[in-house]
Amino acid sequence: MISSSKPLVSAPLSTRLPRNPPPPRSSSATSTHSSQSPVSSSLSASPSPQKKRKSLPAAAPPAPGPSEPPRPVKRLRTTSAAPAAKQKPKKKPKAASSKASSRATSRNETAPPSPEPLYCSSRSRSTSLFPPTLDPLPNPVRERRWITDENGDPGDHHLSSEAVVKRLMKKYKSYFKNPNDPNDKSFEPHPTNYPVVELEYPNSFAAERFILLAPKDKDHYNPIMDLERTLYTIVECYVPKEHQATFGPIPTDTLTEAVSPPPSPSPSPSPPRSSLTSLSSSVSSAADRLPLLRAVQRAIHLQDGPLFLMAMKRVNSALQALKYPALSITDPYAPAPRNALMQTVEGWTQTGLPEPVLMRIIEENYQRTVGPNVPSLKHYEAFSSTVYGELMPSLAQEMIRITELKEDSLFLDLGSGVGNVVVQASLQTGCTSYGIELMPHPARVARDVVDQMKVRCRMWGVVVGEMELEEGNMLESKRVDELIAKADVVLVDNKVFETSLNEALRPKFLDLKEGATVISLAPFVSSINARLTKRNVDDISAIFDVKERPYHSGSVSWGNNGGTYYLHKVDREGYSRIKEKFETMHGSSVRPARSSRSRR
Repeated sequence: MISSSKPLVSAPLSTRLPRNPPPPRSSSATSTHSSQSPVSSSLSASPSPQKKRKSLPAAAPPAPGPSEPPRPVKRLRTTSAAPAAKQKPKKKPKAASSKASSRATSRNETAPPSPEPLYCSSRSRSTSLFPPTLDPLPNPVRERRWITDENGDPGDHHLSSEAVVKRLMKKYKSYFKNPNDPNDKSFEPHPTNYPVVELEYPNSFAAERFILLAPKDKDHYNPIMDLERTLYTIVECYVPKEHQATFGPIPTDTLTEAVSPPPSPSPSPSPPRSSLTSLSSSVSSAADRLPLLRAVQRAIHLQDGPLFLMAMKRVNSALQALKYPALSITDPYAPAPRNALMQTVEGWTQTGLPEPVLMRIIEENYQRTVGPNVPSLKHYEAFSSTVYGELMPSLAQEMIRITELKEDSLFLDLGSGVGNVVVQASLQTGCTSYGIELMPHPARVARDVVDQMKVRCRMWGVVVGEMELEEGNMLESKRVDELIAKADVVLVDNKVFETSLNEALRPKFLDLKEGATVISLAPFVSSINARLTKRNVDDISAIFDVKERPYHSGSVSWGNNGGTYYLHKVDREGYSRIKEKFETMHGSSVRPARSSRSRR
């Protein structure tokens, strides 16, 4: 029973392999296993008295003496086993049922004992699956200088929120209105005369304009919500604590997630114009006394355009006072006071980049570069290796943390798509990142992603690692061959890769250095915990110590369900120890191992 239960544990792992259903031989293997068992052999043998008596309890109905049928069977087993025990060194038992039932036993008696099987999990660090609760993610805080020496001027090539919405003006509708003037059209969509507001960013000379419109489709980019979240992140992570009271507490939600208020239960007559003016004046005076963030949220809730513009003017004045402090009157030769928001960034050297800042920069960059191109990115050949799919920032962040990338690391993304993981790795850790993509359209979008990430990081006042992109075939690229030997982490999103492509990639991993890690959505090994045999002991993938890790729903773009990804860590030393033990147990007939690519 124990040996038959082991395959059932590993069966779910094979069902998670991408688009490669298990071959039909699994059913035949099961039948072969059952035919070799002693019980099935005796049932398939020629009819004998023993067979009739064994089938008697199942065939005959219950009788008053239910203990009678088992008694002869018990005696037959005892009498057939006794001669076998006495004559075991001389000859085999003569009984037919005894031959069938003792076939495996006689083989074990005549053949030499087989060595204890070795599995890939014999390595000390190998684990086939580890839940996050038992193996928490490493979160080392490495000392690093995050502040940039450049000013935040975005320049002429900045892809702003205003530029994105302006190109898609027909897909937007008005959100704010002027309660003092129902005929005011200044908050409605217009090709040139549209409502817009500016927001100060942390670095000097950094600001961005946002068009104050709401998308007709709630799933499209919402510039007002984007502005809200950016403002809250700046106040939470950049504004010094002694100035937090001016802005007030950070709201726990964004009101523009519902772009229109609930309808009134019954229509009410419009108040006179004088009443509207007095109401607006009282609201404006009350808003002036509110904390800044509360005033912004109140204006959004009321959908009051003039009130929102007034609140944003107060917010920008407060941010500018922190960015450009007043010069000293008493000492004209004193150095100019420093940007208080950027001084906060200097304090991240010991604590690391705050996660809200990381995610906000990534989200802003994606919304402006990839978002408008999503419909065209979906044009690909179905069921091919060129199917477009993305890892969400939360999953990419987990992969980057668990592989412990750092500033002096090299990260490769083979099949980088729009480059979203390339830029995230360089921003999150400061490492050097390289990505290669075969399809022209994602590769073009990826170039915009990298260029705009550099601009956006300047605006936020942080530095980002070096990033390099290539459009081409990963199997033929000389740059890939050059960098893979230096890589610390290689990402291959091979969920839908064809088998031939996965097999063609495997030899490239022989050039990886000791300790390098390959992350993939489908394993590059035939089995996570395979039994070592003469056939697979010298397989290319034997150099890997493989771990399987689950990801949760919402972690990938191609489905709502969770799944599994794999960490292949190069461990040639561990492989050498297992191979040496294998050769000791099975003899030295194993051919030399191929743990690295031979070079001439």
